[in-house]
Amino acid sequence: MLMKVSVNDQCIGCYMCASIADEVFEMEDSKTVRSVVKKNADFGKNKEKIKEAKLSCPVGAIEIEE
Repeated sequence: MLMKVSVNDQCIGCYMCASIADEVFEMEDSKTVRSVVKKNADFGKNKEKIKEAKLSCPVGAIEIEE
């Protein structure tokens, strides 16, 4: 099964996930800055960084389905 990664609306834009896994997360360019998952991000290659980012998120905004 393929891994699915998303950022929910609890994101506060703290940049923690993007600093840990910049290959997967980036900050949305809008008035309400929040993290989004990059298009074509390689989840398999960055699996451990994604999990670290999820654990580091202060509001639990990162969701992973495996």
